[in-house]
Amino acid sequence: MGFSIIWYLREFLRAEWLRNFFFAKTAPLVDPPYFRGYPALTGKECTHCLSCMMICPTPGAIEVLRDGETWTPHIYPGHCIRCGLCVEACPEDVLDAGRVLETQKRDRTDISVRYQVTVNPDTCVRCGNCVVACPVNKEADPQLGAGGTSANDEVIMKIHRGNLWVVHDEKCTGCKTCESVCPTTAIRIARVAEGRQEVGK
Repeated sequence: MGFSIIWYLREFLRAEWLRNFFFAKTAPLVDPPYFRGYPALTGKECTHCLSCMMICPTPGAIEVLRDGETWTPHIYPGHCIRCGLCVEACPEDVLDAGRVLETQKRDRTDISVRYQVTVNPDTCVRCGNCVVACPVNKEADPQLGAGGTSANDEVIMKIHRGNLWVVHDEKCTGCKTCESVCPTTAIRIARVAEGRQEVGK
């Protein structure tokens, strides 16, 4: 036992070992070229389309707030996972992260986002709350019935013959108002993002 302790002391008290331990040097940390940092403002004007908020996979990571007469996206680093989707989805190039915009312009790519409305018929109680609350429905048919009935076929969804029908989910903006008012969580908005590349000279 005593021999083992002496051996370890001799091994670890060697001048070379002590020098390497106390004066260890590592290469400086450098962000790799593919690194996506937190999104930052580019100075371009936000049009309040909310594409950045709708595409963001992390709740509470980004919020578009009114700043005087203009709208400004605000990033919350405690929630942001630095995926860069908000940068890719913004049609006005208001945000940038790492080399996302540079790469998009070089490769002539962009991202297309649509929203799919799904209703669970087993849990839906056909109350019509989602139909009435939907801001797109209100604009398409100001005469919406209190129970979600509508004679207009331009709405996203409506109550017809005792059932909830999704008529035009391609018009959905992804605001998820319908989800928040559904008493049985029967309705879900799925985000579908597709990458596109411009083909040509």
